[in-house]
Amino acid sequence: MDSPTPPGAMTTTLVLGGVRSGKSRYAEQLLSAHPVVTYVAPGYPAAGADHEWAARVGRHRSRRPAGWLTVETADVASVIREASTPLLVDCLGMWLTRLIDGIGGWDTPQETSRAVERATRELADAWREAPTDVVAVTNEVGLGVVPPVASGRLFRDELGRLNATIAAMSDQVALVVAGRVLDLSGAAVVLP
Repeated sequence: MDSPTPPGAMTTTLVLGGVRSGKSRYAEQLLSAHPVVTYVAPGYPAAGADHEWAARVGRHRSRRPAGWLTVETADVASVIREASTPLLVDCLGMWLTRLIDGIGGWDTPQETSRAVERATRELADAWREAPTDVVAVTNEVGLGVVPPVASGRLFRDELGRLNATIAAMSDQVALVVAGRVLDLSGAAVVLP
């Protein structure tokens, strides 16, 4: 196990969990002592006719302290590199979705895997050199059934690789299950 992060040093934390597990609330709690935090939303903005999505985004926004800033972008690596306040990235699964959508990659798994690998490497480089505390939230999708369609399997596999890459270089890793937090920081790293 690596030595603990020295006091005052910048830390990177990955928070994994299933849908409605409490992972976002836990991530918010990790940064609650900071008066200013930049909330990085790499998902699609709340707009259009998807009222359920707009409600989800609204609930997340209403929980944030007044001093928190919001940046809606899929360019998470650049935001990390240029950060001057602690960051909360919520969530990497949405980042991956936008990446695959952006390249039209749902039907071209080999080409998509190469593009995701390049983008993951760029994100990982920024993560490793983060100039401030960074907490990222991500979905753990590898515990369920095998998706019945190729695009679902592509997403599950790519998100699993992304999560393993970021977890391997994080100072802290937590898994949130049914509202309970399991600290995985000291667990052996077997991938990537």
